[in-house]
Amino acid sequence: MALAIGDTAPDFEAQTTEGKIRFHDWIGDKWAVLFSHPKDFTPVCTTELGYMAKIKPEFDKRGVKIIGLSVDPVDRHSEWSKDIKETQGFAPNYPMIADTDYNVAKLYGMLPASTSGDPLKRTPADNQTVRNVFVIGPDKKVKLILVYPMTTGRNFDEVLRVIDSLQLTAKHKVATPAQWKQGEDVIISGSVSDEEAKKTYPGGWKAPKPYIRIVPQPKA
Repeated sequence: MALAIGDTAPDFEAQTTEGKIRFHDWIGDKWAVLFSHPKDFTPVCTTELGYMAKIKPEFDKRGVKIIGLSVDPVDRHSEWSKDIKETQGFAPNYPMIADTDYNVAKLYGMLPASTSGDPLKRTPADNQTVRNVFVIGPDKKVKLILVYPMTTGRNFDEVLRVIDSLQLTAKHKVATPAQWKQGEDVIISGSVSDEEAKKTYPGGWKAPKPYIRIVPQPKA
């Protein structure tokens, strides 16, 4: 079965560039982003890993931990890190999982359960489905899944935007409209009755339709 939003993120033990981890313990009470790569020394992924390192302070501000994954061994991750620093200006400043037995890729539905063999003999095309972003909450539930093709670099500013929405809507009974950004108006959740909404928003709301109730973003 494919992993879905709302499922518990599979726990696992793995070797990383920062030592061995157990995933749920590593997350702790934080949010987490797991983003995967088909192979070390691939061009698009090189740009992604560098950009993620550059904007890591934005994730830190939100209480979000970052972890990368590639099927190659730790020593190759370390060599790749030098190239990333040289070409992108930033080296990974977060752990990178060495998923050499494909365990994590299989648990997260990125590779078939039958996948086996030497990871160094596999090409990027063999692993082209290992191009996912998973956002996981402190409750260890999957909150977001994005899947990208090998030829399209990921937009991690969008991942930050979604995390802002996820964290806001986890605390308040609201939803965020299309193109929403931090600080903009939000929509009262459909599960909230008008009577209940009046208690939270005594000043009322804008309603272009009865089912679209627009209010300023609640304060933290």
